[in-house]
Amino acid sequence: MNAFPSTLAQAQDDFTHDYVRIDGRRVHCIMAGQGSPVLLIPGWPQTWYAWRHVMQALAAQGFQAIAVDPPGTGFSDRPETGYDTGAIAQTLHRTMLALGHERYQVAGHDVGMWVAYALASDQPQAVQSLALTEAVIPGLAPEPSIFAPPEQNIFLWHFMFNQLADLPETLIAGRERAYLEFMFNRWSLRRDRVAVDAYVDAYAAPGGLRGGFAYYRAIPETIRQNRERAKRPLGMPVLAIGAEHATGDAPLATLCGHAHDLSGVIVPDCGHFIMEEAAQAFIAELLPFLQRTR
Repeated sequence: MNAFPSTLAQAQDDFTHDYVRIDGRRVHCIMAGQGSPVLLIPGWPQTWYAWRHVMQALAAQGFQAIAVDPPGTGFSDRPETGYDTGAIAQTLHRTMLALGHERYQVAGHDVGMWVAYALASDQPQAVQSLALTEAVIPGLAPEPSIFAPPEQNIFLWHFMFNQLADLPETLIAGRERAYLEFMFNRWSLRRDRVAVDAYVDAYAAPGGLRGGFAYYRAIPETIRQNRERAKRPLGMPVLAIGAEHATGDAPLATLCGHAHDLSGVIVPDCGHFIMEEAAQAFIAELLPFLQRTR
């Protein structure tokens, strides 16, 4: 059992925590509200807690918000293998079925955007609509140059480092706060709104680093899968949301040509951690989209 960080223990009382077992492994699910189900997938280096403001807003508007800790992160179990987006998407789809939902809407942030895209492509009968934010998708977006200028490289350098075997854990163990705060400090505009302590606690737990890095180490397989998925443009409505001081229009650009019903928006005065830094502005874009497409 993973330790329960004190910052997460303070989560809102109206959230219900549950664990779904898929192939004997636990997936941590957090629910709020009753109504149309919306699966919320966080990215790295965050956990389900990144969605807390969105969950409250959705619950107040007749949705059931279902945030998850994807396998390897947060309070979910940390299998040794199976971190390509196809495998993770299959696990999360089975999780939703176990919760009683054959049809649902999906929103994904950062690495969660990779997983959400795979889920929508692999399970189009299940995903009613798709909201994606603050990432580009491996295999769809052009590969960046290793000679990218510093202002771009601040968002790119970790892709190579996190894929290395063993070295990241060796260098970071015991220094998780310094490593993660480097990114939280530089990728955010409104750093004070991001629950950094919660995420440091989660990734400093046993296996936390390995579970997070596993998504990056699976990128070659994810790229192979996405090149096949690219042959089948998404049919459901898709909303791509970028942040002014982070990815900008890159989420929309990475999906151009890969979705028949695609729209995009950029949230101003915001960095990468958009659901926390600019919660109200983000919800103002997400909620009407979900209401129209449920």
